[in-house]
Amino acid sequence: MTVVDVLPERPLDAGVGPVRAATYLPSTPENVLWGRLPCAADAPVLRVDPGTEVTVDTLSHEGILEDQGRDPQAFFARFGVEPDGVLADAVALARTTTSHPRTFGVDGPHVVTGPIEVRGARPGDLLAITVLETLPRVPYGVVSNRHARGALPDEYPRSGAPVFSAFASTAEHPDADGVPTAYGELPLTSAGYADPAAPRARFPLAPFLGILGVAVPGRERPHSVPPGPHGGNIDINLLTVGATLYLPVQVAGALAYLGDPHFAQGDGEVALTAMEASLRATVRLDVVAREEAVARFGELAGPLAETAEHLVPTGLDPDLDVAVQNCVRAAIGVLQARYGMEPSMAYAYLSAATDFDISQVVDVVKGVHARIRTADFAHLPRPGAPDTP
Repeated sequence: MTVVDVLPERPLDAGVGPVRAATYLPSTPENVLWGRLPCAADAPVLRVDPGTEVTVDTLSHEGILEDQGRDPQAFFARFGVEPDGVLADAVALARTTTSHPRTFGVDGPHVVTGPIEVRGARPGDLLAITVLETLPRVPYGVVSNRHARGALPDEYPRSGAPVFSAFASTAEHPDADGVPTAYGELPLTSAGYADPAAPRARFPLAPFLGILGVAVPGRERPHSVPPGPHGGNIDINLLTVGATLYLPVQVAGALAYLGDPHFAQGDGEVALTAMEASLRATVRLDVVAREEAVARFGELAGPLAETAEHLVPTGLDPDLDVAVQNCVRAAIGVLQARYGMEPSMAYAYLSAATDFDISQVVDVVKGVHARIRTADFAHLPRPGAPDTP
C-alpha cells in the first residue's frame, strides 16, 4: 500500500504544482493518444537517454467519454465539483475532434501520454519503467460500470442505463497508528452524494498506472483495452512507487507511454473500472540489453514486474484458465533464470509458496500475476556467483 502524501486542493494543471524531474511531459492534446496505443509509425513526442527520469502527466478518461456527455465540467458538476476544479487538459481533450478522431464504441476509452523514445533501445532488449512518484492531480475519482461489461455483464448497470458512474471523494484520516492517511470514500447509496454526513465506505489509496507499455511493430495502433506482450492495459495494482515493469522492446527506441491512472484498485477490477483518477507520475526509463535480460529473467514473452518484495511474472489470455497457465510457465522460467531452479522443483515451489492473483477480468484479454517472494531465495548465492561462507 502506498500512502499519498498530498491531496491537491486545486487541480494540478500543466506546469502547476510540483514537478519532480528536470524532464516534464504534460498531457496536453498534442502529447496524447485517445483510445489507441502507439505503433512504430508514430513520431515520439519526447526523446530521452536511458536512465532519464521523466515526470509525466496522465489523464483519466472518466468524465470525458461520450456516454458521460463528453463535457467533464458538466459531468463533475453533478457531484459538486466547480468548473475550475476540473483539469484543463481534460476539458481541452473532450472538446477536441479534428486532431483526435475517435469512434465511440470502436476505439478504447483510455488516454495515454507519449510515445517517448528511449535512445538506443532495440528489439530484444527490455525497457525497465521504474515508478518513482505518483501525485494525485485532483482530489476525486470515478468508478464506472458500463456497456454491459465487467464481471457481471448481464446484471449491471442495474438501472438499464448504458453507464453507472460512482463518484469517489478523497479525505485524510488517521490510520491505526494515528498517522494521517489518504482514503477514497464512496457513499453507501447514491442519495449520499447530497449529504456530506451520509455514511461512506473508506479504503486506502494506492496510486498506480494501469497502462505502461511500448509500441508495437507496423503502422496499426492497437486498441487501448486488451493488454499484450507490449504491456498496455495490464492493470497490476502492485505497480506503485518503487516498482519496476520490464517490457520486451518491439521497435527501435521502445516508444514508451503511460496512462490509465488509478488511485486504488482491487485485484480483478470486477466492475470494469477501479477508482480512476488523474496522476502526475515520475518514472525512470532504463534499457536492459538482451544478454543481461536473458540472464536475469530468461526469455520473456510479456510483462514482468519487480517490487521490493516480489518478482511478478504475468500471464495473459482471453481465457482465464489459459492466462493462469501462461503465468505459471512464466514464473517457472523466471525461477530457472534467476536462481537456477529445476523446472519440476520450481513448479512445486510455486504451488507451496506463491500467490497467483487475478490482475483484471474486464479487459477482453484477462490477466494473472504471480507474487514470488525474493526473500525465499535471499540466503542463496546467485547462479554463477562464488559460494559464500
